[in-house]
Amino acid sequence: MDGVEALYGPESPLQIVFVTGLIGGGAAWLAGRAIAGTWRPLWHVVGYMALLGAAIRFIHFALFEAPLISIGYFVDTAFLLLIGCLSWWITRTTQMVMQYYWLYERRGPLSWRERH
Repeated sequence: MDGVEALYGPESPLQIVFVTGLIGGGAAWLAGRAIAGTWRPLWHVVGYMALLGAAIRFIHFALFEAPLISIGYFVDTAFLLLIGCLSWWITRTTQMVMQYYWLYERRGPLSWRERH
């Protein structure tokens, strides 16, 4: 039994990429961007990604007969958390340099610094 089969059961890699990667990743990106867009803190992303992870695990269970409670749930949720946090940081950086352009300048895609 290889690693993917142990996590996802009878699903094919294409099914995993479609459900977790495209559907879940896209939803996580949009959720992270929306959370940052309303100036809420990063820890809100964690709660929303836990709920989204449960929904994605249910889709795997309902459509592809994967185990409902498995280590795959945590792998899905960790991936969604990574994408959601990345989206939050990129959006927050853009907000800070656009909203407070006289105070901050972009240092990279995920950070800003004080303008000299």
